[in-house]
Amino acid sequence: MAVAVAVTVVTAAAVAMLCAVWPWKSILVEDVMTLLCSISEETKMKAALKHSGTSALVTGAGAFIGGLVGGPPGLAVGGTVGNILHISRTRGQLKPIPEIIKELKPAEQQKLYNEAITILGDLKCMDPKELTKHVMSNENLKQQLLVMLENYITKQLQAEV
Repeated sequence: MAVAVAVTVVTAAAVAMLCAVWPWKSILVEDVMTLLCSISEETKMKAALKHSGTSALVTGAGAFIGGLVGGPPGLAVGGTVGNILHISRTRGQLKPIPEIIKELKPAEQQKLYNEAITILGDLKCMDPKELTKHVMSNENLKQQLLVMLENYITKQLQAEV
């Protein structure tokens, strides 16, 4: 019985030492993705693909055709119809960030994890719930992760947050 207790104490001490040296080893990719989903869900972050060029083109074409057919009033009506047409075509493309994170390929999740771990790197070993609780209660850490996530989505996924 004493041997089992000694082995447990030694094992716990070894894990604590590893956590102090390599804190990121205990934080799994899935744990960081769950954390990022929680943070972005709390702020209700959403992203959309950029369609501003397409919107201008469709609106302009509608205004041009309306202007040819109906003169000045047709110009206004055609532009409005073109804009409504574009909006109806792109509806539903605004996605919550947690959904986007969950749909990332493993290689993309690894890239996102690597960026997040540079921010989380000085944390000691934590289970996923403890990690999320710690980050959610630390506004500075949460803000750093939100900025990193927004930059990642904007640059890597070429979406607009």
